[in-house]
Amino acid sequence: MTRAVMIQGAGSNVGKSMLVAGLCRHFARQGLRVRPFKPQNMSNNAAVTADGGEIGRAQALQALACGVEPRVDMNPVLLKPETEIGAQVVVQGHRLATVRARDYAKLKPQLLEACLTSFRRLSDDCDLVIVEGAGSPAEINLRAGDIANMGFAAAADLPVILAGDIDRGGVIAQLVGTHAVLDPGDASRIEGFLVNKFRGDATLFADGMREIAARTGWTGLGIVPWFEEAWRLPAEDVMDIRSRSRDGAFRIAVPRLNRIANFDDLDPLSADPALSVEIVPPGRPLPVADLILIPGSKSTIADLASFRANGWDIDLMAHRRRGGHVLGICGGYQMLGRSLSDPGGIEGPPATVPGLGLLDVDTVLAPKKHLARVAARYVASGAAVAGYEIHMGQTTGPDAGRGWLEVDGARAGAASADGHVLGCYLHGLFTGDAFRAAFLARIGAAASEGQYGAGVEDVLDRLADHLAAALDLGGIERIARVIR
Repeated sequence: MTRAVMIQGAGSNVGKSMLVAGLCRHFARQGLRVRPFKPQNMSNNAAVTADGGEIGRAQALQALACGVEPRVDMNPVLLKPETEIGAQVVVQGHRLATVRARDYAKLKPQLLEACLTSFRRLSDDCDLVIVEGAGSPAEINLRAGDIANMGFAAAADLPVILAGDIDRGGVIAQLVGTHAVLDPGDASRIEGFLVNKFRGDATLFADGMREIAARTGWTGLGIVPWFEEAWRLPAEDVMDIRSRSRDGAFRIAVPRLNRIANFDDLDPLSADPALSVEIVPPGRPLPVADLILIPGSKSTIADLASFRANGWDIDLMAHRRRGGHVLGICGGYQMLGRSLSDPGGIEGPPATVPGLGLLDVDTVLAPKKHLARVAARYVASGAAVAGYEIHMGQTTGPDAGRGWLEVDGARAGAASADGHVLGCYLHGLFTGDAFRAAFLARIGAAASEGQYGAGVEDVLDRLADHLAAALDLGGIERIARVIR
C-alpha cells in the first residue's frame, strides 16, 4: 500500500503549497525519504529539473524541502497559460501541445495515465509522498475527468486532508460546504482537516473546530497560525510577491506583465532590505527608479503590446534619458531589441513587431523550446552564476557582441554601448550571493550581507517547526499509512 497523503484545499490559495513544503521538511528531518507530488499545476513560473524538463516552481521548492533534486515526476502535468482561453500543456517535463480550455478535457485520460505513472515511480523510491491538490474539490462541475483533486485521489487510492483558510473568513462554510457538495465516495476519502492562516489566539476557535468535526465526521488535525515569514519563500504566483523594503536606498521597478513568467528572479531582490522592489500593476505608470527590470513572459508579443498600451514604453524612455539602468530577462530581453518575429505563429498569428529599441538585437521565435540548467560567469567580476534557461527563440545583433555573461567560454546576453541596458536569457541568476553583490555594486547599489539560499533553508526549517507546534503530526502519519 502506497504511503502517501493528499493535501487538498477548500478553496484556491489556502496555503497548500506552503503546507506541503513544511510537511516535507518536517518528515525529511525525521529521517524519512519524502517526495512532493502535484499531478496538475497551472503556473507560468517553472523550474528546470536535472533530468531536463520543467515543473512548477512550488514543487521545486518542495523538493528542496525534502533535500532532493527536483524531478519531472513531481509535477507531471503543468499548464502554462498563453491566452485567456488557451494554455501550453507540459507532460512529464516537455511540451505536448497548446490547447484551448474547452478542448483540454479530451486529453484528460492520457494525462491521468501520465500522472499515475509518475506517482508510482516516485512512490517506489521513497517512504512517503505528500501530494498537493489544485484549486478545490468543491468545484464539482470539474469532477468528471478530474486529475487534480478527487479524480486523482480515487485513481491512486489516496487519503485526503482538507485545508481551510480562516484569514478569508467563513472557514466553517468552506469546510462544511465542501463536505455537503462532494459525492459521498469522495467525501469519505477525507480523513482529516486543518485550519490555516489563523491570526491571534487559536484557542478561541476550539468551538469552531468541534462544529466542523461534528458536521463532517472528519478528524481535526490542528489550527496553523499565520506564518509571518511565508513571503521569504520563493513565490509561484506573482500576486504573492509583495513589494518589499520600500525604504531601501536602491529602487527597482518591475512591470507586472499579463503573462509574466519565471519571475523567481525577483525573490532574492525582494528579500534584500537594502533594495526597494516595487511590482507595478497594469494601469499605473512606472515610478522613478534606479533599475527597471523587465521579467520573463509566456506571450512576449502580446505582453509587449500591453507594455505599450500601459504607456510603460514612454516611462522607460524617460528612465533611460535620466541615466537609469535597465535589465531584461528572457521575454524582457526580447522586448528590449529592435524587432521580435514570430514567423511560425507560435504565440498567435505570424507577425514581426518592433521592439522597444534599447538594445541593438533582433529576436526570431522558434518552435523548439530551449530548456537547460546553466553555469555561467559574470564577466565584470568573475563571479560564478548558476541559473537556467527556458525560452523559444534566438536573439542576435551587434549588442550581443557585448555579452556580459560567459557560458562555456562564449559570451552570452547583450549590453548597450554605455552598459546601462542589459539583457540575457538566464533565469535565477540573482540567487548567487557573489554575483548579486557584484552586479548591484556595478550599477550603484550595495546589497545586504547574507546568503539567500541559506536564508530559504532557514525559513523552511522554521516553517517545519511552525507546523510541528500546531498540527497533530502523528495523526497525519497515521492517515498517510507511514510505517516506521
